[in-house]
Amino acid sequence: MKNKNKIFILLLCFLLALSLLLNLSLGQVFIPFKEILKSIFMGGSNNSTWDYIILNFRIPKAITAVLVGIGLSISGLLMQTLFRNPLAGPYVLGLSSGSSLGVAFILLGSSFLPASVNGLFASNFSIVLASCMGSLVVLGFILMAIKKLRDTSMVLIVGLMFSSFSGAIINVLSYFSNAEQLQKYTFWSMGSIGNLTLSQLVILGICVFIGLVISMLSIKSLDAMLLGENYAKSIGVNISKSRLWIIIATAIFAGSITAFAGPIAFVGMAVPHIAKLILQTSSHKTVLVATLLLGAIIMLLCDLISQMPGANFTLPINAVTSMIGAPMVIWLISKRKFYRN
Repeated sequence: MKNKNKIFILLLCFLLALSLLLNLSLGQVFIPFKEILKSIFMGGSNNSTWDYIILNFRIPKAITAVLVGIGLSISGLLMQTLFRNPLAGPYVLGLSSGSSLGVAFILLGSSFLPASVNGLFASNFSIVLASCMGSLVVLGFILMAIKKLRDTSMVLIVGLMFSSFSGAIINVLSYFSNAEQLQKYTFWSMGSIGNLTLSQLVILGICVFIGLVISMLSIKSLDAMLLGENYAKSIGVNISKSRLWIIIATAIFAGSITAFAGPIAFVGMAVPHIAKLILQTSSHKTVLVATLLLGAIIMLLCDLISQMPGANFTLPINAVTSMIGAPMVIWLISKRKFYRN
C-alpha cells in the first residue's frame, strides 16, 4: 500500500472516530463529548438520563449504522466487480426484493388472515423472520441459476427479473390492503437503524463479520476479475467457485441488513466509487478497507442528519441516504470518474 493511501486510511479512521462521537453527542438531546467519555469509560456521567440515552439508545444505534454502512458498501463493491458494472449495488440480485416480499406477506397479506392472528404475524420477530426467508428463497433460485448459467451477466438479469416479479406481487398485496397496513409497510420500507435489540444487534454483527471475512478471502479473485474472466482463469482462479462465494457474501450482507434495518438505498452503489476516486486505484486490498471505513462514516453522518439535532422528529434513514447518494452518483457520472471494471 502506498504511503499516500496509508495516510488516507489513517485519516478515515480518525473521521470514523469523530463521526461516532458526533453521532453519540448530537440529537434531540445534546450531550457533551466529555460526558460521553465518562459514561462509556468511567462508569457514568454527571447525569443519569444522559447515561441511559447513551448506553441504551445511541450506542446501539451507532453500532448498527457502522455495521449497515460496512455491509452495504462492501457488498456494492463486490457486485460492481463481479458484474463489471459501475451501477451495480448490493440489491442487484433481487435479495432486497425477496426480503420486501416476505415482509409484504406479513404486513400486507394479513387481510387474508383471521383477525385473531394478525397481531402475532405483525410482531417484530415475524417481520425479521419473513424478511430473512424471502431473501433466502431468492438466494436459492440465484444459486440454482449459477449452476446452469456460465455467463455472469445472465445472473444479473435473473436477479432483475426476481425484483420485477417481487414488485408485482407486492403491488397486488398493496391493492387489497387497507390504509393501516399500507402505512406499516411504508414505514418499514423507509428503513430504521434505531429499533434493534441487543440480540438482533449481535446477530447482525456476526452476519457482517462473516461476509467481511469471505470478502477479504476473495481479494485475489476480485482483482483478477477486473481484467476479465478469461484472464482470471489463465492465472488459476476458479471463476465458478469465486463467483459463488462473492454472491454468498453479498447475500449475507444484503439479507441480514434488509431484515434488521430495512432496504437502505444508494450507500452500496456510491461509496465504492468514492473510495476508488480518492485512492486512484482499483486494487481491492486497498479499496476494500477504504470502502468499509467510508461506508461506516457516511451511514453515521446520514443518521446524524436524520436525527435533526434540536428537532423533535427523526427523518427516515432511507430518505436521507437517497437524498445524499443520488446527487453523489449523478456527480460521479457527470465527471466520468467511474472506473471500468
